[in-house]
Amino acid sequence: MNFEDLPTLFSSLFLQHNKTMTNLKVTKKHHIHLNNPFPSPPPSFPLLQGELSANYQALSSYKFFSIGKDFQLLWRSDNGGSLSIYHLSDPTRSIWSTISGQAFVSAAMVETEVEESRGSFAVKDGAVHLICNHQTIDDIKEINGCDHEFEVKEHHFPSGYLGLDLKNYEKEDAQFPMLLISGRIFNTEKKRMMKKKNKLQETSFNGDVKCNSKVLSASARYWVFFEQKSSSQIGFQVMLGQPSYEHRQIAHSRGGFNRLKFRLHRLRKRKFEWHWSLTKLKGFVRVPSSEKEVEVLRAAEEFEAFNRVCLTYSSEEKERFFGFGEQFSHMDFKGKRVPIFVQEQGIGRGDQPITFAANLISYRAGGDWSTTYAPSPFYMTSKMRSLYLEGYEYSIFDLTKNDRVQIQIHGNSVQGRILHGNSPSELIERFTETIGRPPELPGWIISGAVVGMQGGTNVVRKIWDELKAHEVPISAFWLQDWVGQRETVIGSQLWWNWEVDATRYSGWKQLIKDLGARHIKVMTYCNPCLAPTDEKQNRRRNLYEEAKALGILIKKKNGEPYMVPNTAFDVGMLDLTHPNTSSWFKKILQEMVNDGVRGWMADFGEGLPVDATLYSGEDPITAHNRYPEIWAQINREFVDEWKSKLVGKEKEDPEEALVFFMRAGFRNSPKWGMLFWEGDQMVSWQANDGIKSAVTGLLSSGLSGYAFNHSDIGGYCAVNLPFIKYRRSEELLLRWMELNAFTTVFRTHEGNKPSCNSQFYSSDRTLSQFARFAKVYSAWKFYRIQLVKEAAERGLPVCRHLFVHYPEDEYVLTLGHQQFLVGSEILVVPVLDKGKNNVNAYFPLGDNSSWQHIWTGEVYAKLGCEIKVDAPVGYPAVFIKVGSIVGETFIRNLKMFNIL
Repeated sequence: MNFEDLPTLFSSLFLQHNKTMTNLKVTKKHHIHLNNPFPSPPPSFPLLQGELSANYQALSSYKFFSIGKDFQLLWRSDNGGSLSIYHLSDPTRSIWSTISGQAFVSAAMVETEVEESRGSFAVKDGAVHLICNHQTIDDIKEINGCDHEFEVKEHHFPSGYLGLDLKNYEKEDAQFPMLLISGRIFNTEKKRMMKKKNKLQETSFNGDVKCNSKVLSASARYWVFFEQKSSSQIGFQVMLGQPSYEHRQIAHSRGGFNRLKFRLHRLRKRKFEWHWSLTKLKGFVRVPSSEKEVEVLRAAEEFEAFNRVCLTYSSEEKERFFGFGEQFSHMDFKGKRVPIFVQEQGIGRGDQPITFAANLISYRAGGDWSTTYAPSPFYMTSKMRSLYLEGYEYSIFDLTKNDRVQIQIHGNSVQGRILHGNSPSELIERFTETIGRPPELPGWIISGAVVGMQGGTNVVRKIWDELKAHEVPISAFWLQDWVGQRETVIGSQLWWNWEVDATRYSGWKQLIKDLGARHIKVMTYCNPCLAPTDEKQNRRRNLYEEAKALGILIKKKNGEPYMVPNTAFDVGMLDLTHPNTSSWFKKILQEMVNDGVRGWMADFGEGLPVDATLYSGEDPITAHNRYPEIWAQINREFVDEWKSKLVGKEKEDPEEALVFFMRAGFRNSPKWGMLFWEGDQMVSWQANDGIKSAVTGLLSSGLSGYAFNHSDIGGYCAVNLPFIKYRRSEELLLRWMELNAFTTVFRTHEGNKPSCNSQFYSSDRTLSQFARFAKVYSAWKFYRIQLVKEAAERGLPVCRHLFVHYPEDEYVLTLGHQQFLVGSEILVVPVLDKGKNNVNAYFPLGDNSSWQHIWTGEVYAKLGCEIKVDAPVGYPAVFIKVGSIVGETFIRNLKMFNIL
């Protein structure tokens, strides 16, 4: 076997190793309507710590190993041993390193329960049956391209996988040398995990405590593989063999653990075959001698392999962690455990009293600070370190310790990349060059307001007349109720049957034609779910029944369609892994586009049940995180295919293009999604799920590759309960208009309860403000076009946290929702609090640029400090760089629109 085969071998093993999550219990909570309003965080597996030892006869005390031509790894044996990776352009700054004397690979067997309720998921860790938290390094080996006679032997790879049909080939993009680290993980004690409050507390003895107990010990082989992927990226993979067991008598003395390490070193030299055996766990080498050991073995037999693998490495105390996808409550995650799992963001997410009410009537419906539609297993730090995982397994980034990071993966292998970059913008660019970047948005979607409306043809025409009277620049009308509405126990809801309701929207094609004559597009709504429509009188097709007959809905284990509870009705969910689903749904989109529709909201994608049966046969836990990416891919493929079929002038017309926008996503979603929105914020001023969270989500997602994002103007979710009321006030609506005039898209939404909310058409004041800020939005269109192009080419977001351009400014690292940059030339400090008419604007250190207030012309030259700035309604605190061509053009355009 050639060395060029190693990356493919590891990839194959990685895919095979992660097919299933064993010992998973799924509990449905959909129909429980009286719950604990203050649910505890799900019980979680504790951060694992163990010791590292090495084969000091085989390894030098200090040695550099090459990884490709641009990276090197340093092994040091002092203080127990450590590894550090450097880029050759900066050999003094490590981009990844382990902690001296501490294990960096560990694993466990843990029972798992997932509680599910209407798109919300709580992943709970249960009993822990085995932990291997100590580690040895047996060998570190450079693999060079000239070593063509390498043979796969038992002591190199898991023998249980040598049955793969591996073919020799020359991999053109392989960059040698590669690096293979091998050794063992093991335990030295029996551990019993007890549930205490919301954590799993460990009750055990350690190697420094006297004990005279006979225990069941275990060890397993591991392999860590490093490969240069590009001049700025290293790929890494961690694989585990299956555990082997033996019985030992633990030593009496406090130094027993050190002597045990010595004995294990001698065992390594003998190369006992049981170390490499991957036979079923039933065939252990010895018979257990106690009922307790029999119990332990029987519990272990339920597991096919480890189902937790942990990767631990160093961090600095003051290192700040940014990213992790679209996060709504925090920018910096140091000190937190960050779960990476796609789900409903929740109603309130900790803001009170709404979270209390949501949790009370629907299990965990309130969510918490960590719940999000679009997480990503990616981060960058204030020390310019960055890493991401490549799989779709549920994972947790544990940043609770000052000196380390521990990634816990629900699986038994890890695959990812370590990035090198000298600035946040470089790291974003490196990340997105691999995961993918969005295409340039067509000019029409970023030219004026996208008007979110409901009510039918006559209502739309009436509001259109009012907008024309106020000279509002309009890009499109977004009509989510084009499919018709029905009354349910919670109010008016859409018919999830993706065809126009000819009664509600009579003269549909003529409406589209009339709007098109004024260069206004029509956008609609769909999602990957279908509701039975037997009770709908005027339907032409019953898409649910069609999909059911074709067998393209997700199924229960008995083969019947899996009806997924959603608010007041149940729906069938498309099985996006079925080969016929994509072409069938694209035909639905084609019918919609044939009528003249040029865009749509591609909603949902976050709620795949974790016990569903899929056509692909894949583990629904990992498919759950992948589902929104496939949903985006189907929509994107249709957009590209439609454009490719145009001929003549239509094909050359850049405005003749389709756009869809969505809320659910995962790591690679920026590649497939064209535009994102932040989901269903509350119509409130609150931090976790109101207007402030919309800014936090905008900026965190931008650092994670989501270059084009925006929120509903005014928020979405209103509540009208007897004692809890959330209604969109006029002031909130006006301030949200000011905010969104400086995002990628300026789009309204009536919300879930339009009659409870102030709307842009509610009064002359709201209409005037809407017209004013639609023009402000249009005034920087020239710059938006530049930023959209830059995003497509480099992955940089339109709206940016100040960290992107001012990473050396310590105060910038503490900022959250308070302010943001549009590109690099416009600074926005929105008013996000009720009743406030001023803000504290911070002018960052870094490029010595002064900032000019767009309304008053006042110049702020004092940098590195906060200054109180007036910001009455209609005049948000917005600044341009002094001397900036972008800023000067923006001011000129505002004057042209009679705004200044």
